Amino acid sequence: MAENIAGNNYFNRSMNNHILNHLPYKSSFRFVDNISLLSENEVRGEYTLKQDSFFYEDHFAGNPVTPGVIITEIMAQIGLVVLGIFLILKETDFNFNDDADLFPLLTSTDVSFFKMVLPGQKVTVISKKQYFRFGKLKCYVEMLDSEHEVVAKGMFSGIIKNIDIKK
Repeated sequence: MAENIAGNNYFNRSMNNHILNHLPYKSSFRFVDNISLLSENEVRGEYTLKQDSFFYEDHFAGNPVTPGVIITEIMAQIGLVVLGIFLILKETDFNFNDDADLFPLLTSTDVSFFKMVLPGQKVTVISKKQYFRFGKLKCYVEMLDSEHEVVAKGMFSGIIKNIDIKK
């Protein structure tokens, strides 16, 4: 299913959709619009902040700014969860059960913030794998704004569990 493209970039439209379909978030809390690069060691993706997102109403009233926790969540979803799902799929030769439930568990972050993100802005997240072993993934993640300036950067660690929940 995956295609080995220059430099072990496994990205293709089919893989993009497959991974996006495995994200366990509903629309109001899914912060991934596109995956533009995907390999065993790196992921790059984009998200445009919706101007009517629920968190802008109160943060801050009359002067909306994206909360740091949402910036961190965007970085984690693209930089850790997307890459983690890809690595799990790769371990199973991309034959992972489409009905399986994957649960990302963020275990630690150390994030520094440098710029504000406003409603309507498009951000790019670039993540480089530090290690993936014993089911734990650690990545160095940066968020850039549309001028390619660093908004935030830091280390993220987590695990993604395959949990068979009886429905």
